[in-house]
Amino acid sequence: MMRFCAFLRGVNVNGTSMKMADVCDVFESAGLSEVSSVLASGNILFSSEKSVNELKISLERAMSDHFKYDAFMFIKTNDEVKQILQDVPFQNDSSSHIYAFIGEDGVDKMLDDEFSKLEASETEKAKVVNHHFYWQNSKGNTVKSDFGKILGNKRYKHLVTSRNINTIEKILQKL
Repeated sequence: MMRFCAFLRGVNVNGTSMKMADVCDVFESAGLSEVSSVLASGNILFSSEKSVNELKISLERAMSDHFKYDAFMFIKTNDEVKQILQDVPFQNDSSSHIYAFIGEDGVDKMLDDEFSKLEASETEKAKVVNHHFYWQNSKGNTVKSDFGKILGNKRYKHLVTSRNINTIEKILQKL
C-alpha cells in the first residue's frame, strides 16, 4: 500500500465550490483507503495499490461525474512530495510567497519559457529544479503580476496546478 497526494486543479475558485469531506467521500467510493484532506484547496491524501496513471484516470472521472465539472488532478507519491519541498531553490521569508508547480511532464520547461518572456518585477524569481518549476513573488502581487495572469489561462488547466510551499509543508506533516 502506497501513500499519495492528489493535487486537484481549480477547486474552490472561479465558482467551482466543493466541501473537502464530499471530495474525500468520492475518493473512498473509488476504493481508496486512509483518505483525508489538507486545507480547502484540493489536497487529498490517500493510500492505494494502484498506479498513478490508473488513479488519475479513475479519480478524474469520479470527480467529474460527482461534482459535474471538468476535473483535473496531479498525483504524487509521498517521496515525490518530500522531494518537491527539499528542492525549493528560494529562501522562505515573510515578505514573499513561494509556489511549486505540479503537472504534466515538460510543463516545467514551458513555464520557464513563459516566465523568461515576461517583464518580471524585481521581487519575482523563477527556477526549475528536478523537473519542477518554482516561483517566488512578493506577497500581495501574485495575481497582479504578468506571470500570475498567465497562470489563469484555460490552456494550462489540464497541464499544471500550483501550491504555496507552506501548503506543501502541511501536506507532508499529514502524509
